[in-house]
Amino acid sequence: MVDYITNIELWITLGQGLLKISLIFIIASVFIRIGKVAISKIFLFRGKSPLRISVRRENTLAKLLENILTYVVYFIAIIMVLETVGIKIGPLLAGAGILGLAVGFGAQNLVRDIITGFFIIFEDQFSVGDFIRVSAFEGTVEEIGLRTTKIKSWTGEVHILPNGNITEVTNFSIHNSVAFVDISIAYESDISEAERVIQELLLEIQDKYEDIVSPPELLGVQNLGASEVILRVTCEVEPMKHFHISRMLRKDIKTRLDERGIEIPYPRIVMYNRKDEVS
Repeated sequence: MVDYITNIELWITLGQGLLKISLIFIIASVFIRIGKVAISKIFLFRGKSPLRISVRRENTLAKLLENILTYVVYFIAIIMVLETVGIKIGPLLAGAGILGLAVGFGAQNLVRDIITGFFIIFEDQFSVGDFIRVSAFEGTVEEIGLRTTKIKSWTGEVHILPNGNITEVTNFSIHNSVAFVDISIAYESDISEAERVIQELLLEIQDKYEDIVSPPELLGVQNLGASEVILRVTCEVEPMKHFHISRMLRKDIKTRLDERGIEIPYPRIVMYNRKDEVS
């Protein structure tokens, strides 16, 4: 045992093997980095061509190609490492094929995730950067992989969902959104005058915000509340810009109504005191 441990050729062989393994993984990491840069350059040049695809599609395909590149390079690196340590790959791959057939029956969820992920990308159900709702999760798509999809909520949490579990999707980023604002006017105010003031403001707002697609429209009286008349304003905006535009519309309308002396209702309490007559 002492002679075996102190054998110089053994340590030289081990050192060469470790050096080869280290070089394999270093070269694999460098190749992955170069490949990712090449993929980003390809999509950058493609973006300047007249036959370009949407930005959503480009981001999704770029992320997917980067994942595939990483998997393939590391798979080849592992095979080279096995050859370095003296394991014959041919019989191992043949045995892996038989074993894979047996494991495949128990890995149906994995196969389902991969197939579902392929159809999500092929059918363009959603892409990287889209704001979607999947079951109880809602947020921006960070990444679409072969097996999982990452969704980042507006509070910062990242939800990792297997693609096979994505059965129903609501995509908010494909078509334009609609911003709507309900304005409450007191019953004592002149409703016609309030509508005229709001109409004047909407004509000015049309060119104020670049996210607005079509001119804002005053629909009229939406509801009669307990102490107010509710007017509704709608506006078609860029996808997922309806929250921002709605806030801006509320601010501008409130400011203009205050300037014109039109009252916004506030809660009122009427007290009635009845004294019983004493006979």
